[in-house]
Amino acid sequence: MFQSSSHAPGPLNRYSAKQMRKPVNFVCAAPGAKQVCVVGDFNAWNPQTNPMCQQPDGAWLIQIQMSHGHHQYQFLVDGVPALDPRAQGTSRHPVKGRVSIIAVS
Repeated sequence: MFQSSSHAPGPLNRYSAKQMRKPVNFVCAAPGAKQVCVVGDFNAWNPQTNPMCQQPDGAWLIQIQMSHGHHQYQFLVDGVPALDPRAQGTSRHPVKGRVSIIAVS
C-alpha cells in the first residue's frame, strides 16, 4: 500500500540552457581605430557597456558572457556601425539596419 508523505517534493532543479552563460570572444580587425565596442541585444545596444581592448596586433578583443540563443550585434568602430565578417550570418534589425548574428549554444 502506498503511503503519502507529509512533505511534498519541492520543485526539481532542471537543466536549462537558457539560464547558462557561455564566454564568447568578439574580435574586430580595425588597427587604425581609436575606439571599438560591441553593441547588441545582449547589452541593450549600449556602446558604453562593452568597450573592446586593442591587442598588440591592432585587432580589438572582448569576451562577453552570453546566454543561449541567437543574438544580433554590430561593432561600433569610432562610432560607425560595422558588420562582423566572422559572424554566422546577418539579419535586419528594425532600427539598426543590417546586423551580425551569433548563435550561442
